Amino acid sequence: MSDAAGSTASGAERLEAIAATSPVVICCGPGGVGKTTVSATFALEAARAGRRACVVTVDPARRLADALGVESLPNTPTLVEGDWPGELYALMLDTKGTFDELITRYSANPEQVESIQSNRIYKNLAGALSGTQEYMAMEKLYELTESGRFDTVVVDTPPTRNALDLLDAPRRLTHFLENRIFRALLMPTRVYFRAVGIAAQAVLRTIAKVAGAEIVQDAVTFFQAFGGMEEGFAERASAVRALLALPSTAYVLVTSPRQDSLDEASFFAERLAETGVAPAALVVNRVHPRFGTTTDDDATAPPVGSALATLYANLATLDAQATRDAAAIAELASRVAPAPVATVPLLASDVHDLAGLALVADQLFAPAESKRAAG
Repeated sequence: MSDAAGSTASGAERLEAIAATSPVVICCGPGGVGKTTVSATFALEAARAGRRACVVTVDPARRLADALGVESLPNTPTLVEGDWPGELYALMLDTKGTFDELITRYSANPEQVESIQSNRIYKNLAGALSGTQEYMAMEKLYELTESGRFDTVVVDTPPTRNALDLLDAPRRLTHFLENRIFRALLMPTRVYFRAVGIAAQAVLRTIAKVAGAEIVQDAVTFFQAFGGMEEGFAERASAVRALLALPSTAYVLVTSPRQDSLDEASFFAERLAETGVAPAALVVNRVHPRFGTTTDDDATAPPVGSALATLYANLATLDAQATRDAAAIAELASRVAPAPVATVPLLASDVHDLAGLALVADQLFAPAESKRAAG
């Protein structure tokens, strides 16, 4: 287990083992808790262990680029230079770019690619359709693991409930492709209403009354352009689901000691448990550290009104906050047991470069005894 000082020796060793041996690490948790930083730190630790590591973010903000000290990140792995025996790469997911690559891969010919990518439905909605970003993130994960280029791939997921969508995206896509109306829309036809069954016609007529027949025609054309590709998508989705279910895929739950963040993390842990997946580790970021303890003994307390008394009161306040943090963390830790638990204390400044990441890595992966000695 852990306290506000950081990981225990055994906990740090188990976190090191995740970074040094797991082929896939998925960092999940609430927003605003430093999940992107923790994701990058796991990839950095993997590179320190001599592995070829790549960290992926689905967050369009610059947080990962900032944490790695680079200007920007494309949709392809970008090497981050550093003094470690392994290699560290990073990328930011481009949803439409990844979708375009899949269309090219599964299309029978360039004409089919053009038919899909020129369709107004695809151009306007490919990056915003419900579940598209989540599924493309899993596609990118699968692409990177199957490439053979990397020993470790770390995924920085969206905030908790969106992350659940991300993990469920391959299953939902498979169910969609198996839907009878969708399969009917893929049937070749000259007049689209003749191509679909009675149920599909009813649905399309209802949509046409609201959105207009032209939009319905675009939608039918869009789906029909996918003819012959659905099997490849379904097989790929099944492969992604299998990857996510492997025992070697490590789910790291990241949170902060704030009660709302702990509640979100607890929710996510419960949802993972429902799918038969247990967190590989719990990381609690921005924990109030202990600087010492105070006593209620009036004989040892500094005189009221003195400068020392103000410092004494501040110490008491910080100690009380650290005690509350430790109690809240202990409750969540009991729910994810026997997963190792590590904490990262509040730092003097935000992490915006590799030196800052290295500091976080030292907190996460060094035993508590080493931290106390270093401090």
